Amino acid sequence: MHDVLVGRIQRGEISPEERLVDTAVASEFGVSRMPARDALMRLAHEGYLEPTTRGFILPRLDHVEILEIFDLRRLLEPRAAAMAAQGLSEEELVALEETLNDARSAMAEGDQERLFRACEIFRNGWISAVSNSSLRKALHRYMTQVQAVRMMTFADPANHPLIVEGNSRLFDAFRQRDAVAASDRIMRFVFDGEAAYLAAHEGMQKDQSTSFSQSD
Repeated sequence: MHDVLVGRIQRGEISPEERLVDTAVASEFGVSRMPARDALMRLAHEGYLEPTTRGFILPRLDHVEILEIFDLRRLLEPRAAAMAAQGLSEEELVALEETLNDARSAMAEGDQERLFRACEIFRNGWISAVSNSSLRKALHRYMTQVQAVRMMTFADPANHPLIVEGNSRLFDAFRQRDAVAASDRIMRFVFDGEAAYLAAHEGMQKDQSTSFSQSD
């Protein structure tokens, strides 16, 4: 149950507005309320969810916390990508390429949900090849926060080519087994992601300012 819910969170199948309630989870998995609540509490302890008075929700981050996550990514992901470049098997490279092709197809068809999931599968795929288990777990620990930001930036279709191109360049480094290039490209990818987030945040601030002005 815990692993199934983690998978749903990491694949973006749980929206920020959705509430996970122990009774509903228990009913879905055919268990009593207690193990369902234990699984949800464990997810909250691991940082995947936040408890509320009416169930559990995805973490809601403020602007400063999001910027801190980008700092953390710049510290951890270059090393992780370098390790993945050397650790990915041929079968895993084939799977990554297929996922990347699916992302390109989804972008061409304007299927935002499919594109989002393909990008998450791509990310999970290369992270799974990181040989340092502690580093791998650290990357998974803030996966939900990364997704929360991606949901904001995915709203603008202009960002889709940047995301797919960033993954394409990273894959090229993986295929060439070039650890240095993989490290450089994920660093660039994170910087581009932060720029897209800041643009989305600024747009939201302007919209809120306009709404307040019109209501006065």
